Amino acid sequence: MDDKASGLITDAAGVARCFWQPSMPDYHDREWGRPVADDRRLYEKICLEGFQAGMAWITILRKREAFREAFDDFDFERVARYTERDVERLMGNPGIVRNRSKIVSAINNARRARDLADETGTLAGWLWRHEPPPRERPATVDLDYWNNNPSSAASKALSRALKQRGWTFVGPTTMYAFMQAVGMVNDHLHGCACRGEVERARAGFKRPG
Repeated sequence: MDDKASGLITDAAGVARCFWQPSMPDYHDREWGRPVADDRRLYEKICLEGFQAGMAWITILRKREAFREAFDDFDFERVARYTERDVERLMGNPGIVRNRSKIVSAINNARRARDLADETGTLAGWLWRHEPPPRERPATVDLDYWNNNPSSAASKALSRALKQRGWTFVGPTTMYAFMQAVGMVNDHLHGCACRGEVERARAGFKRPG
């Protein structure tokens, strides 16, 4: 059952979830919004959000395992050493998005991630400094907020800070999607069965750094 006004869908058991859940059930229920502290997985998410620009996220999600294989499981220390030969190898890989600018960006960002980790000790610690304070977030997220806030003050600040350090494909909208995905914000809709779970996970999460 769909409730267009709330953006929720209700299954046969009466459990309500965000309207987009049926297309990506496991991702919605088990991953999206859960806090992430692992450097490699955070770099991966930034890369995949960059590859997603102009495309549907489900397309990237279906290719994620191929991306992981192609990019050495997003070990940014290894990706940082890629050369033009690797760019050509990746351009010939039908399992990923073969966009040269985005591939070059992923390699560039691996170098920037390595530099940040070397400088601060942890990429995660630096990224999580940009989590928005509670006062900047609504207590619950409704459909109007979800549809009309593709970026935020925090995502703009993160985008600006990354660009100043040489990162690419990290615009404010891309960074807001990143924040949603890795648990820096909880954008499960009010009434979604996963919203409370994510909020509890965020409350118990030890921020890195």
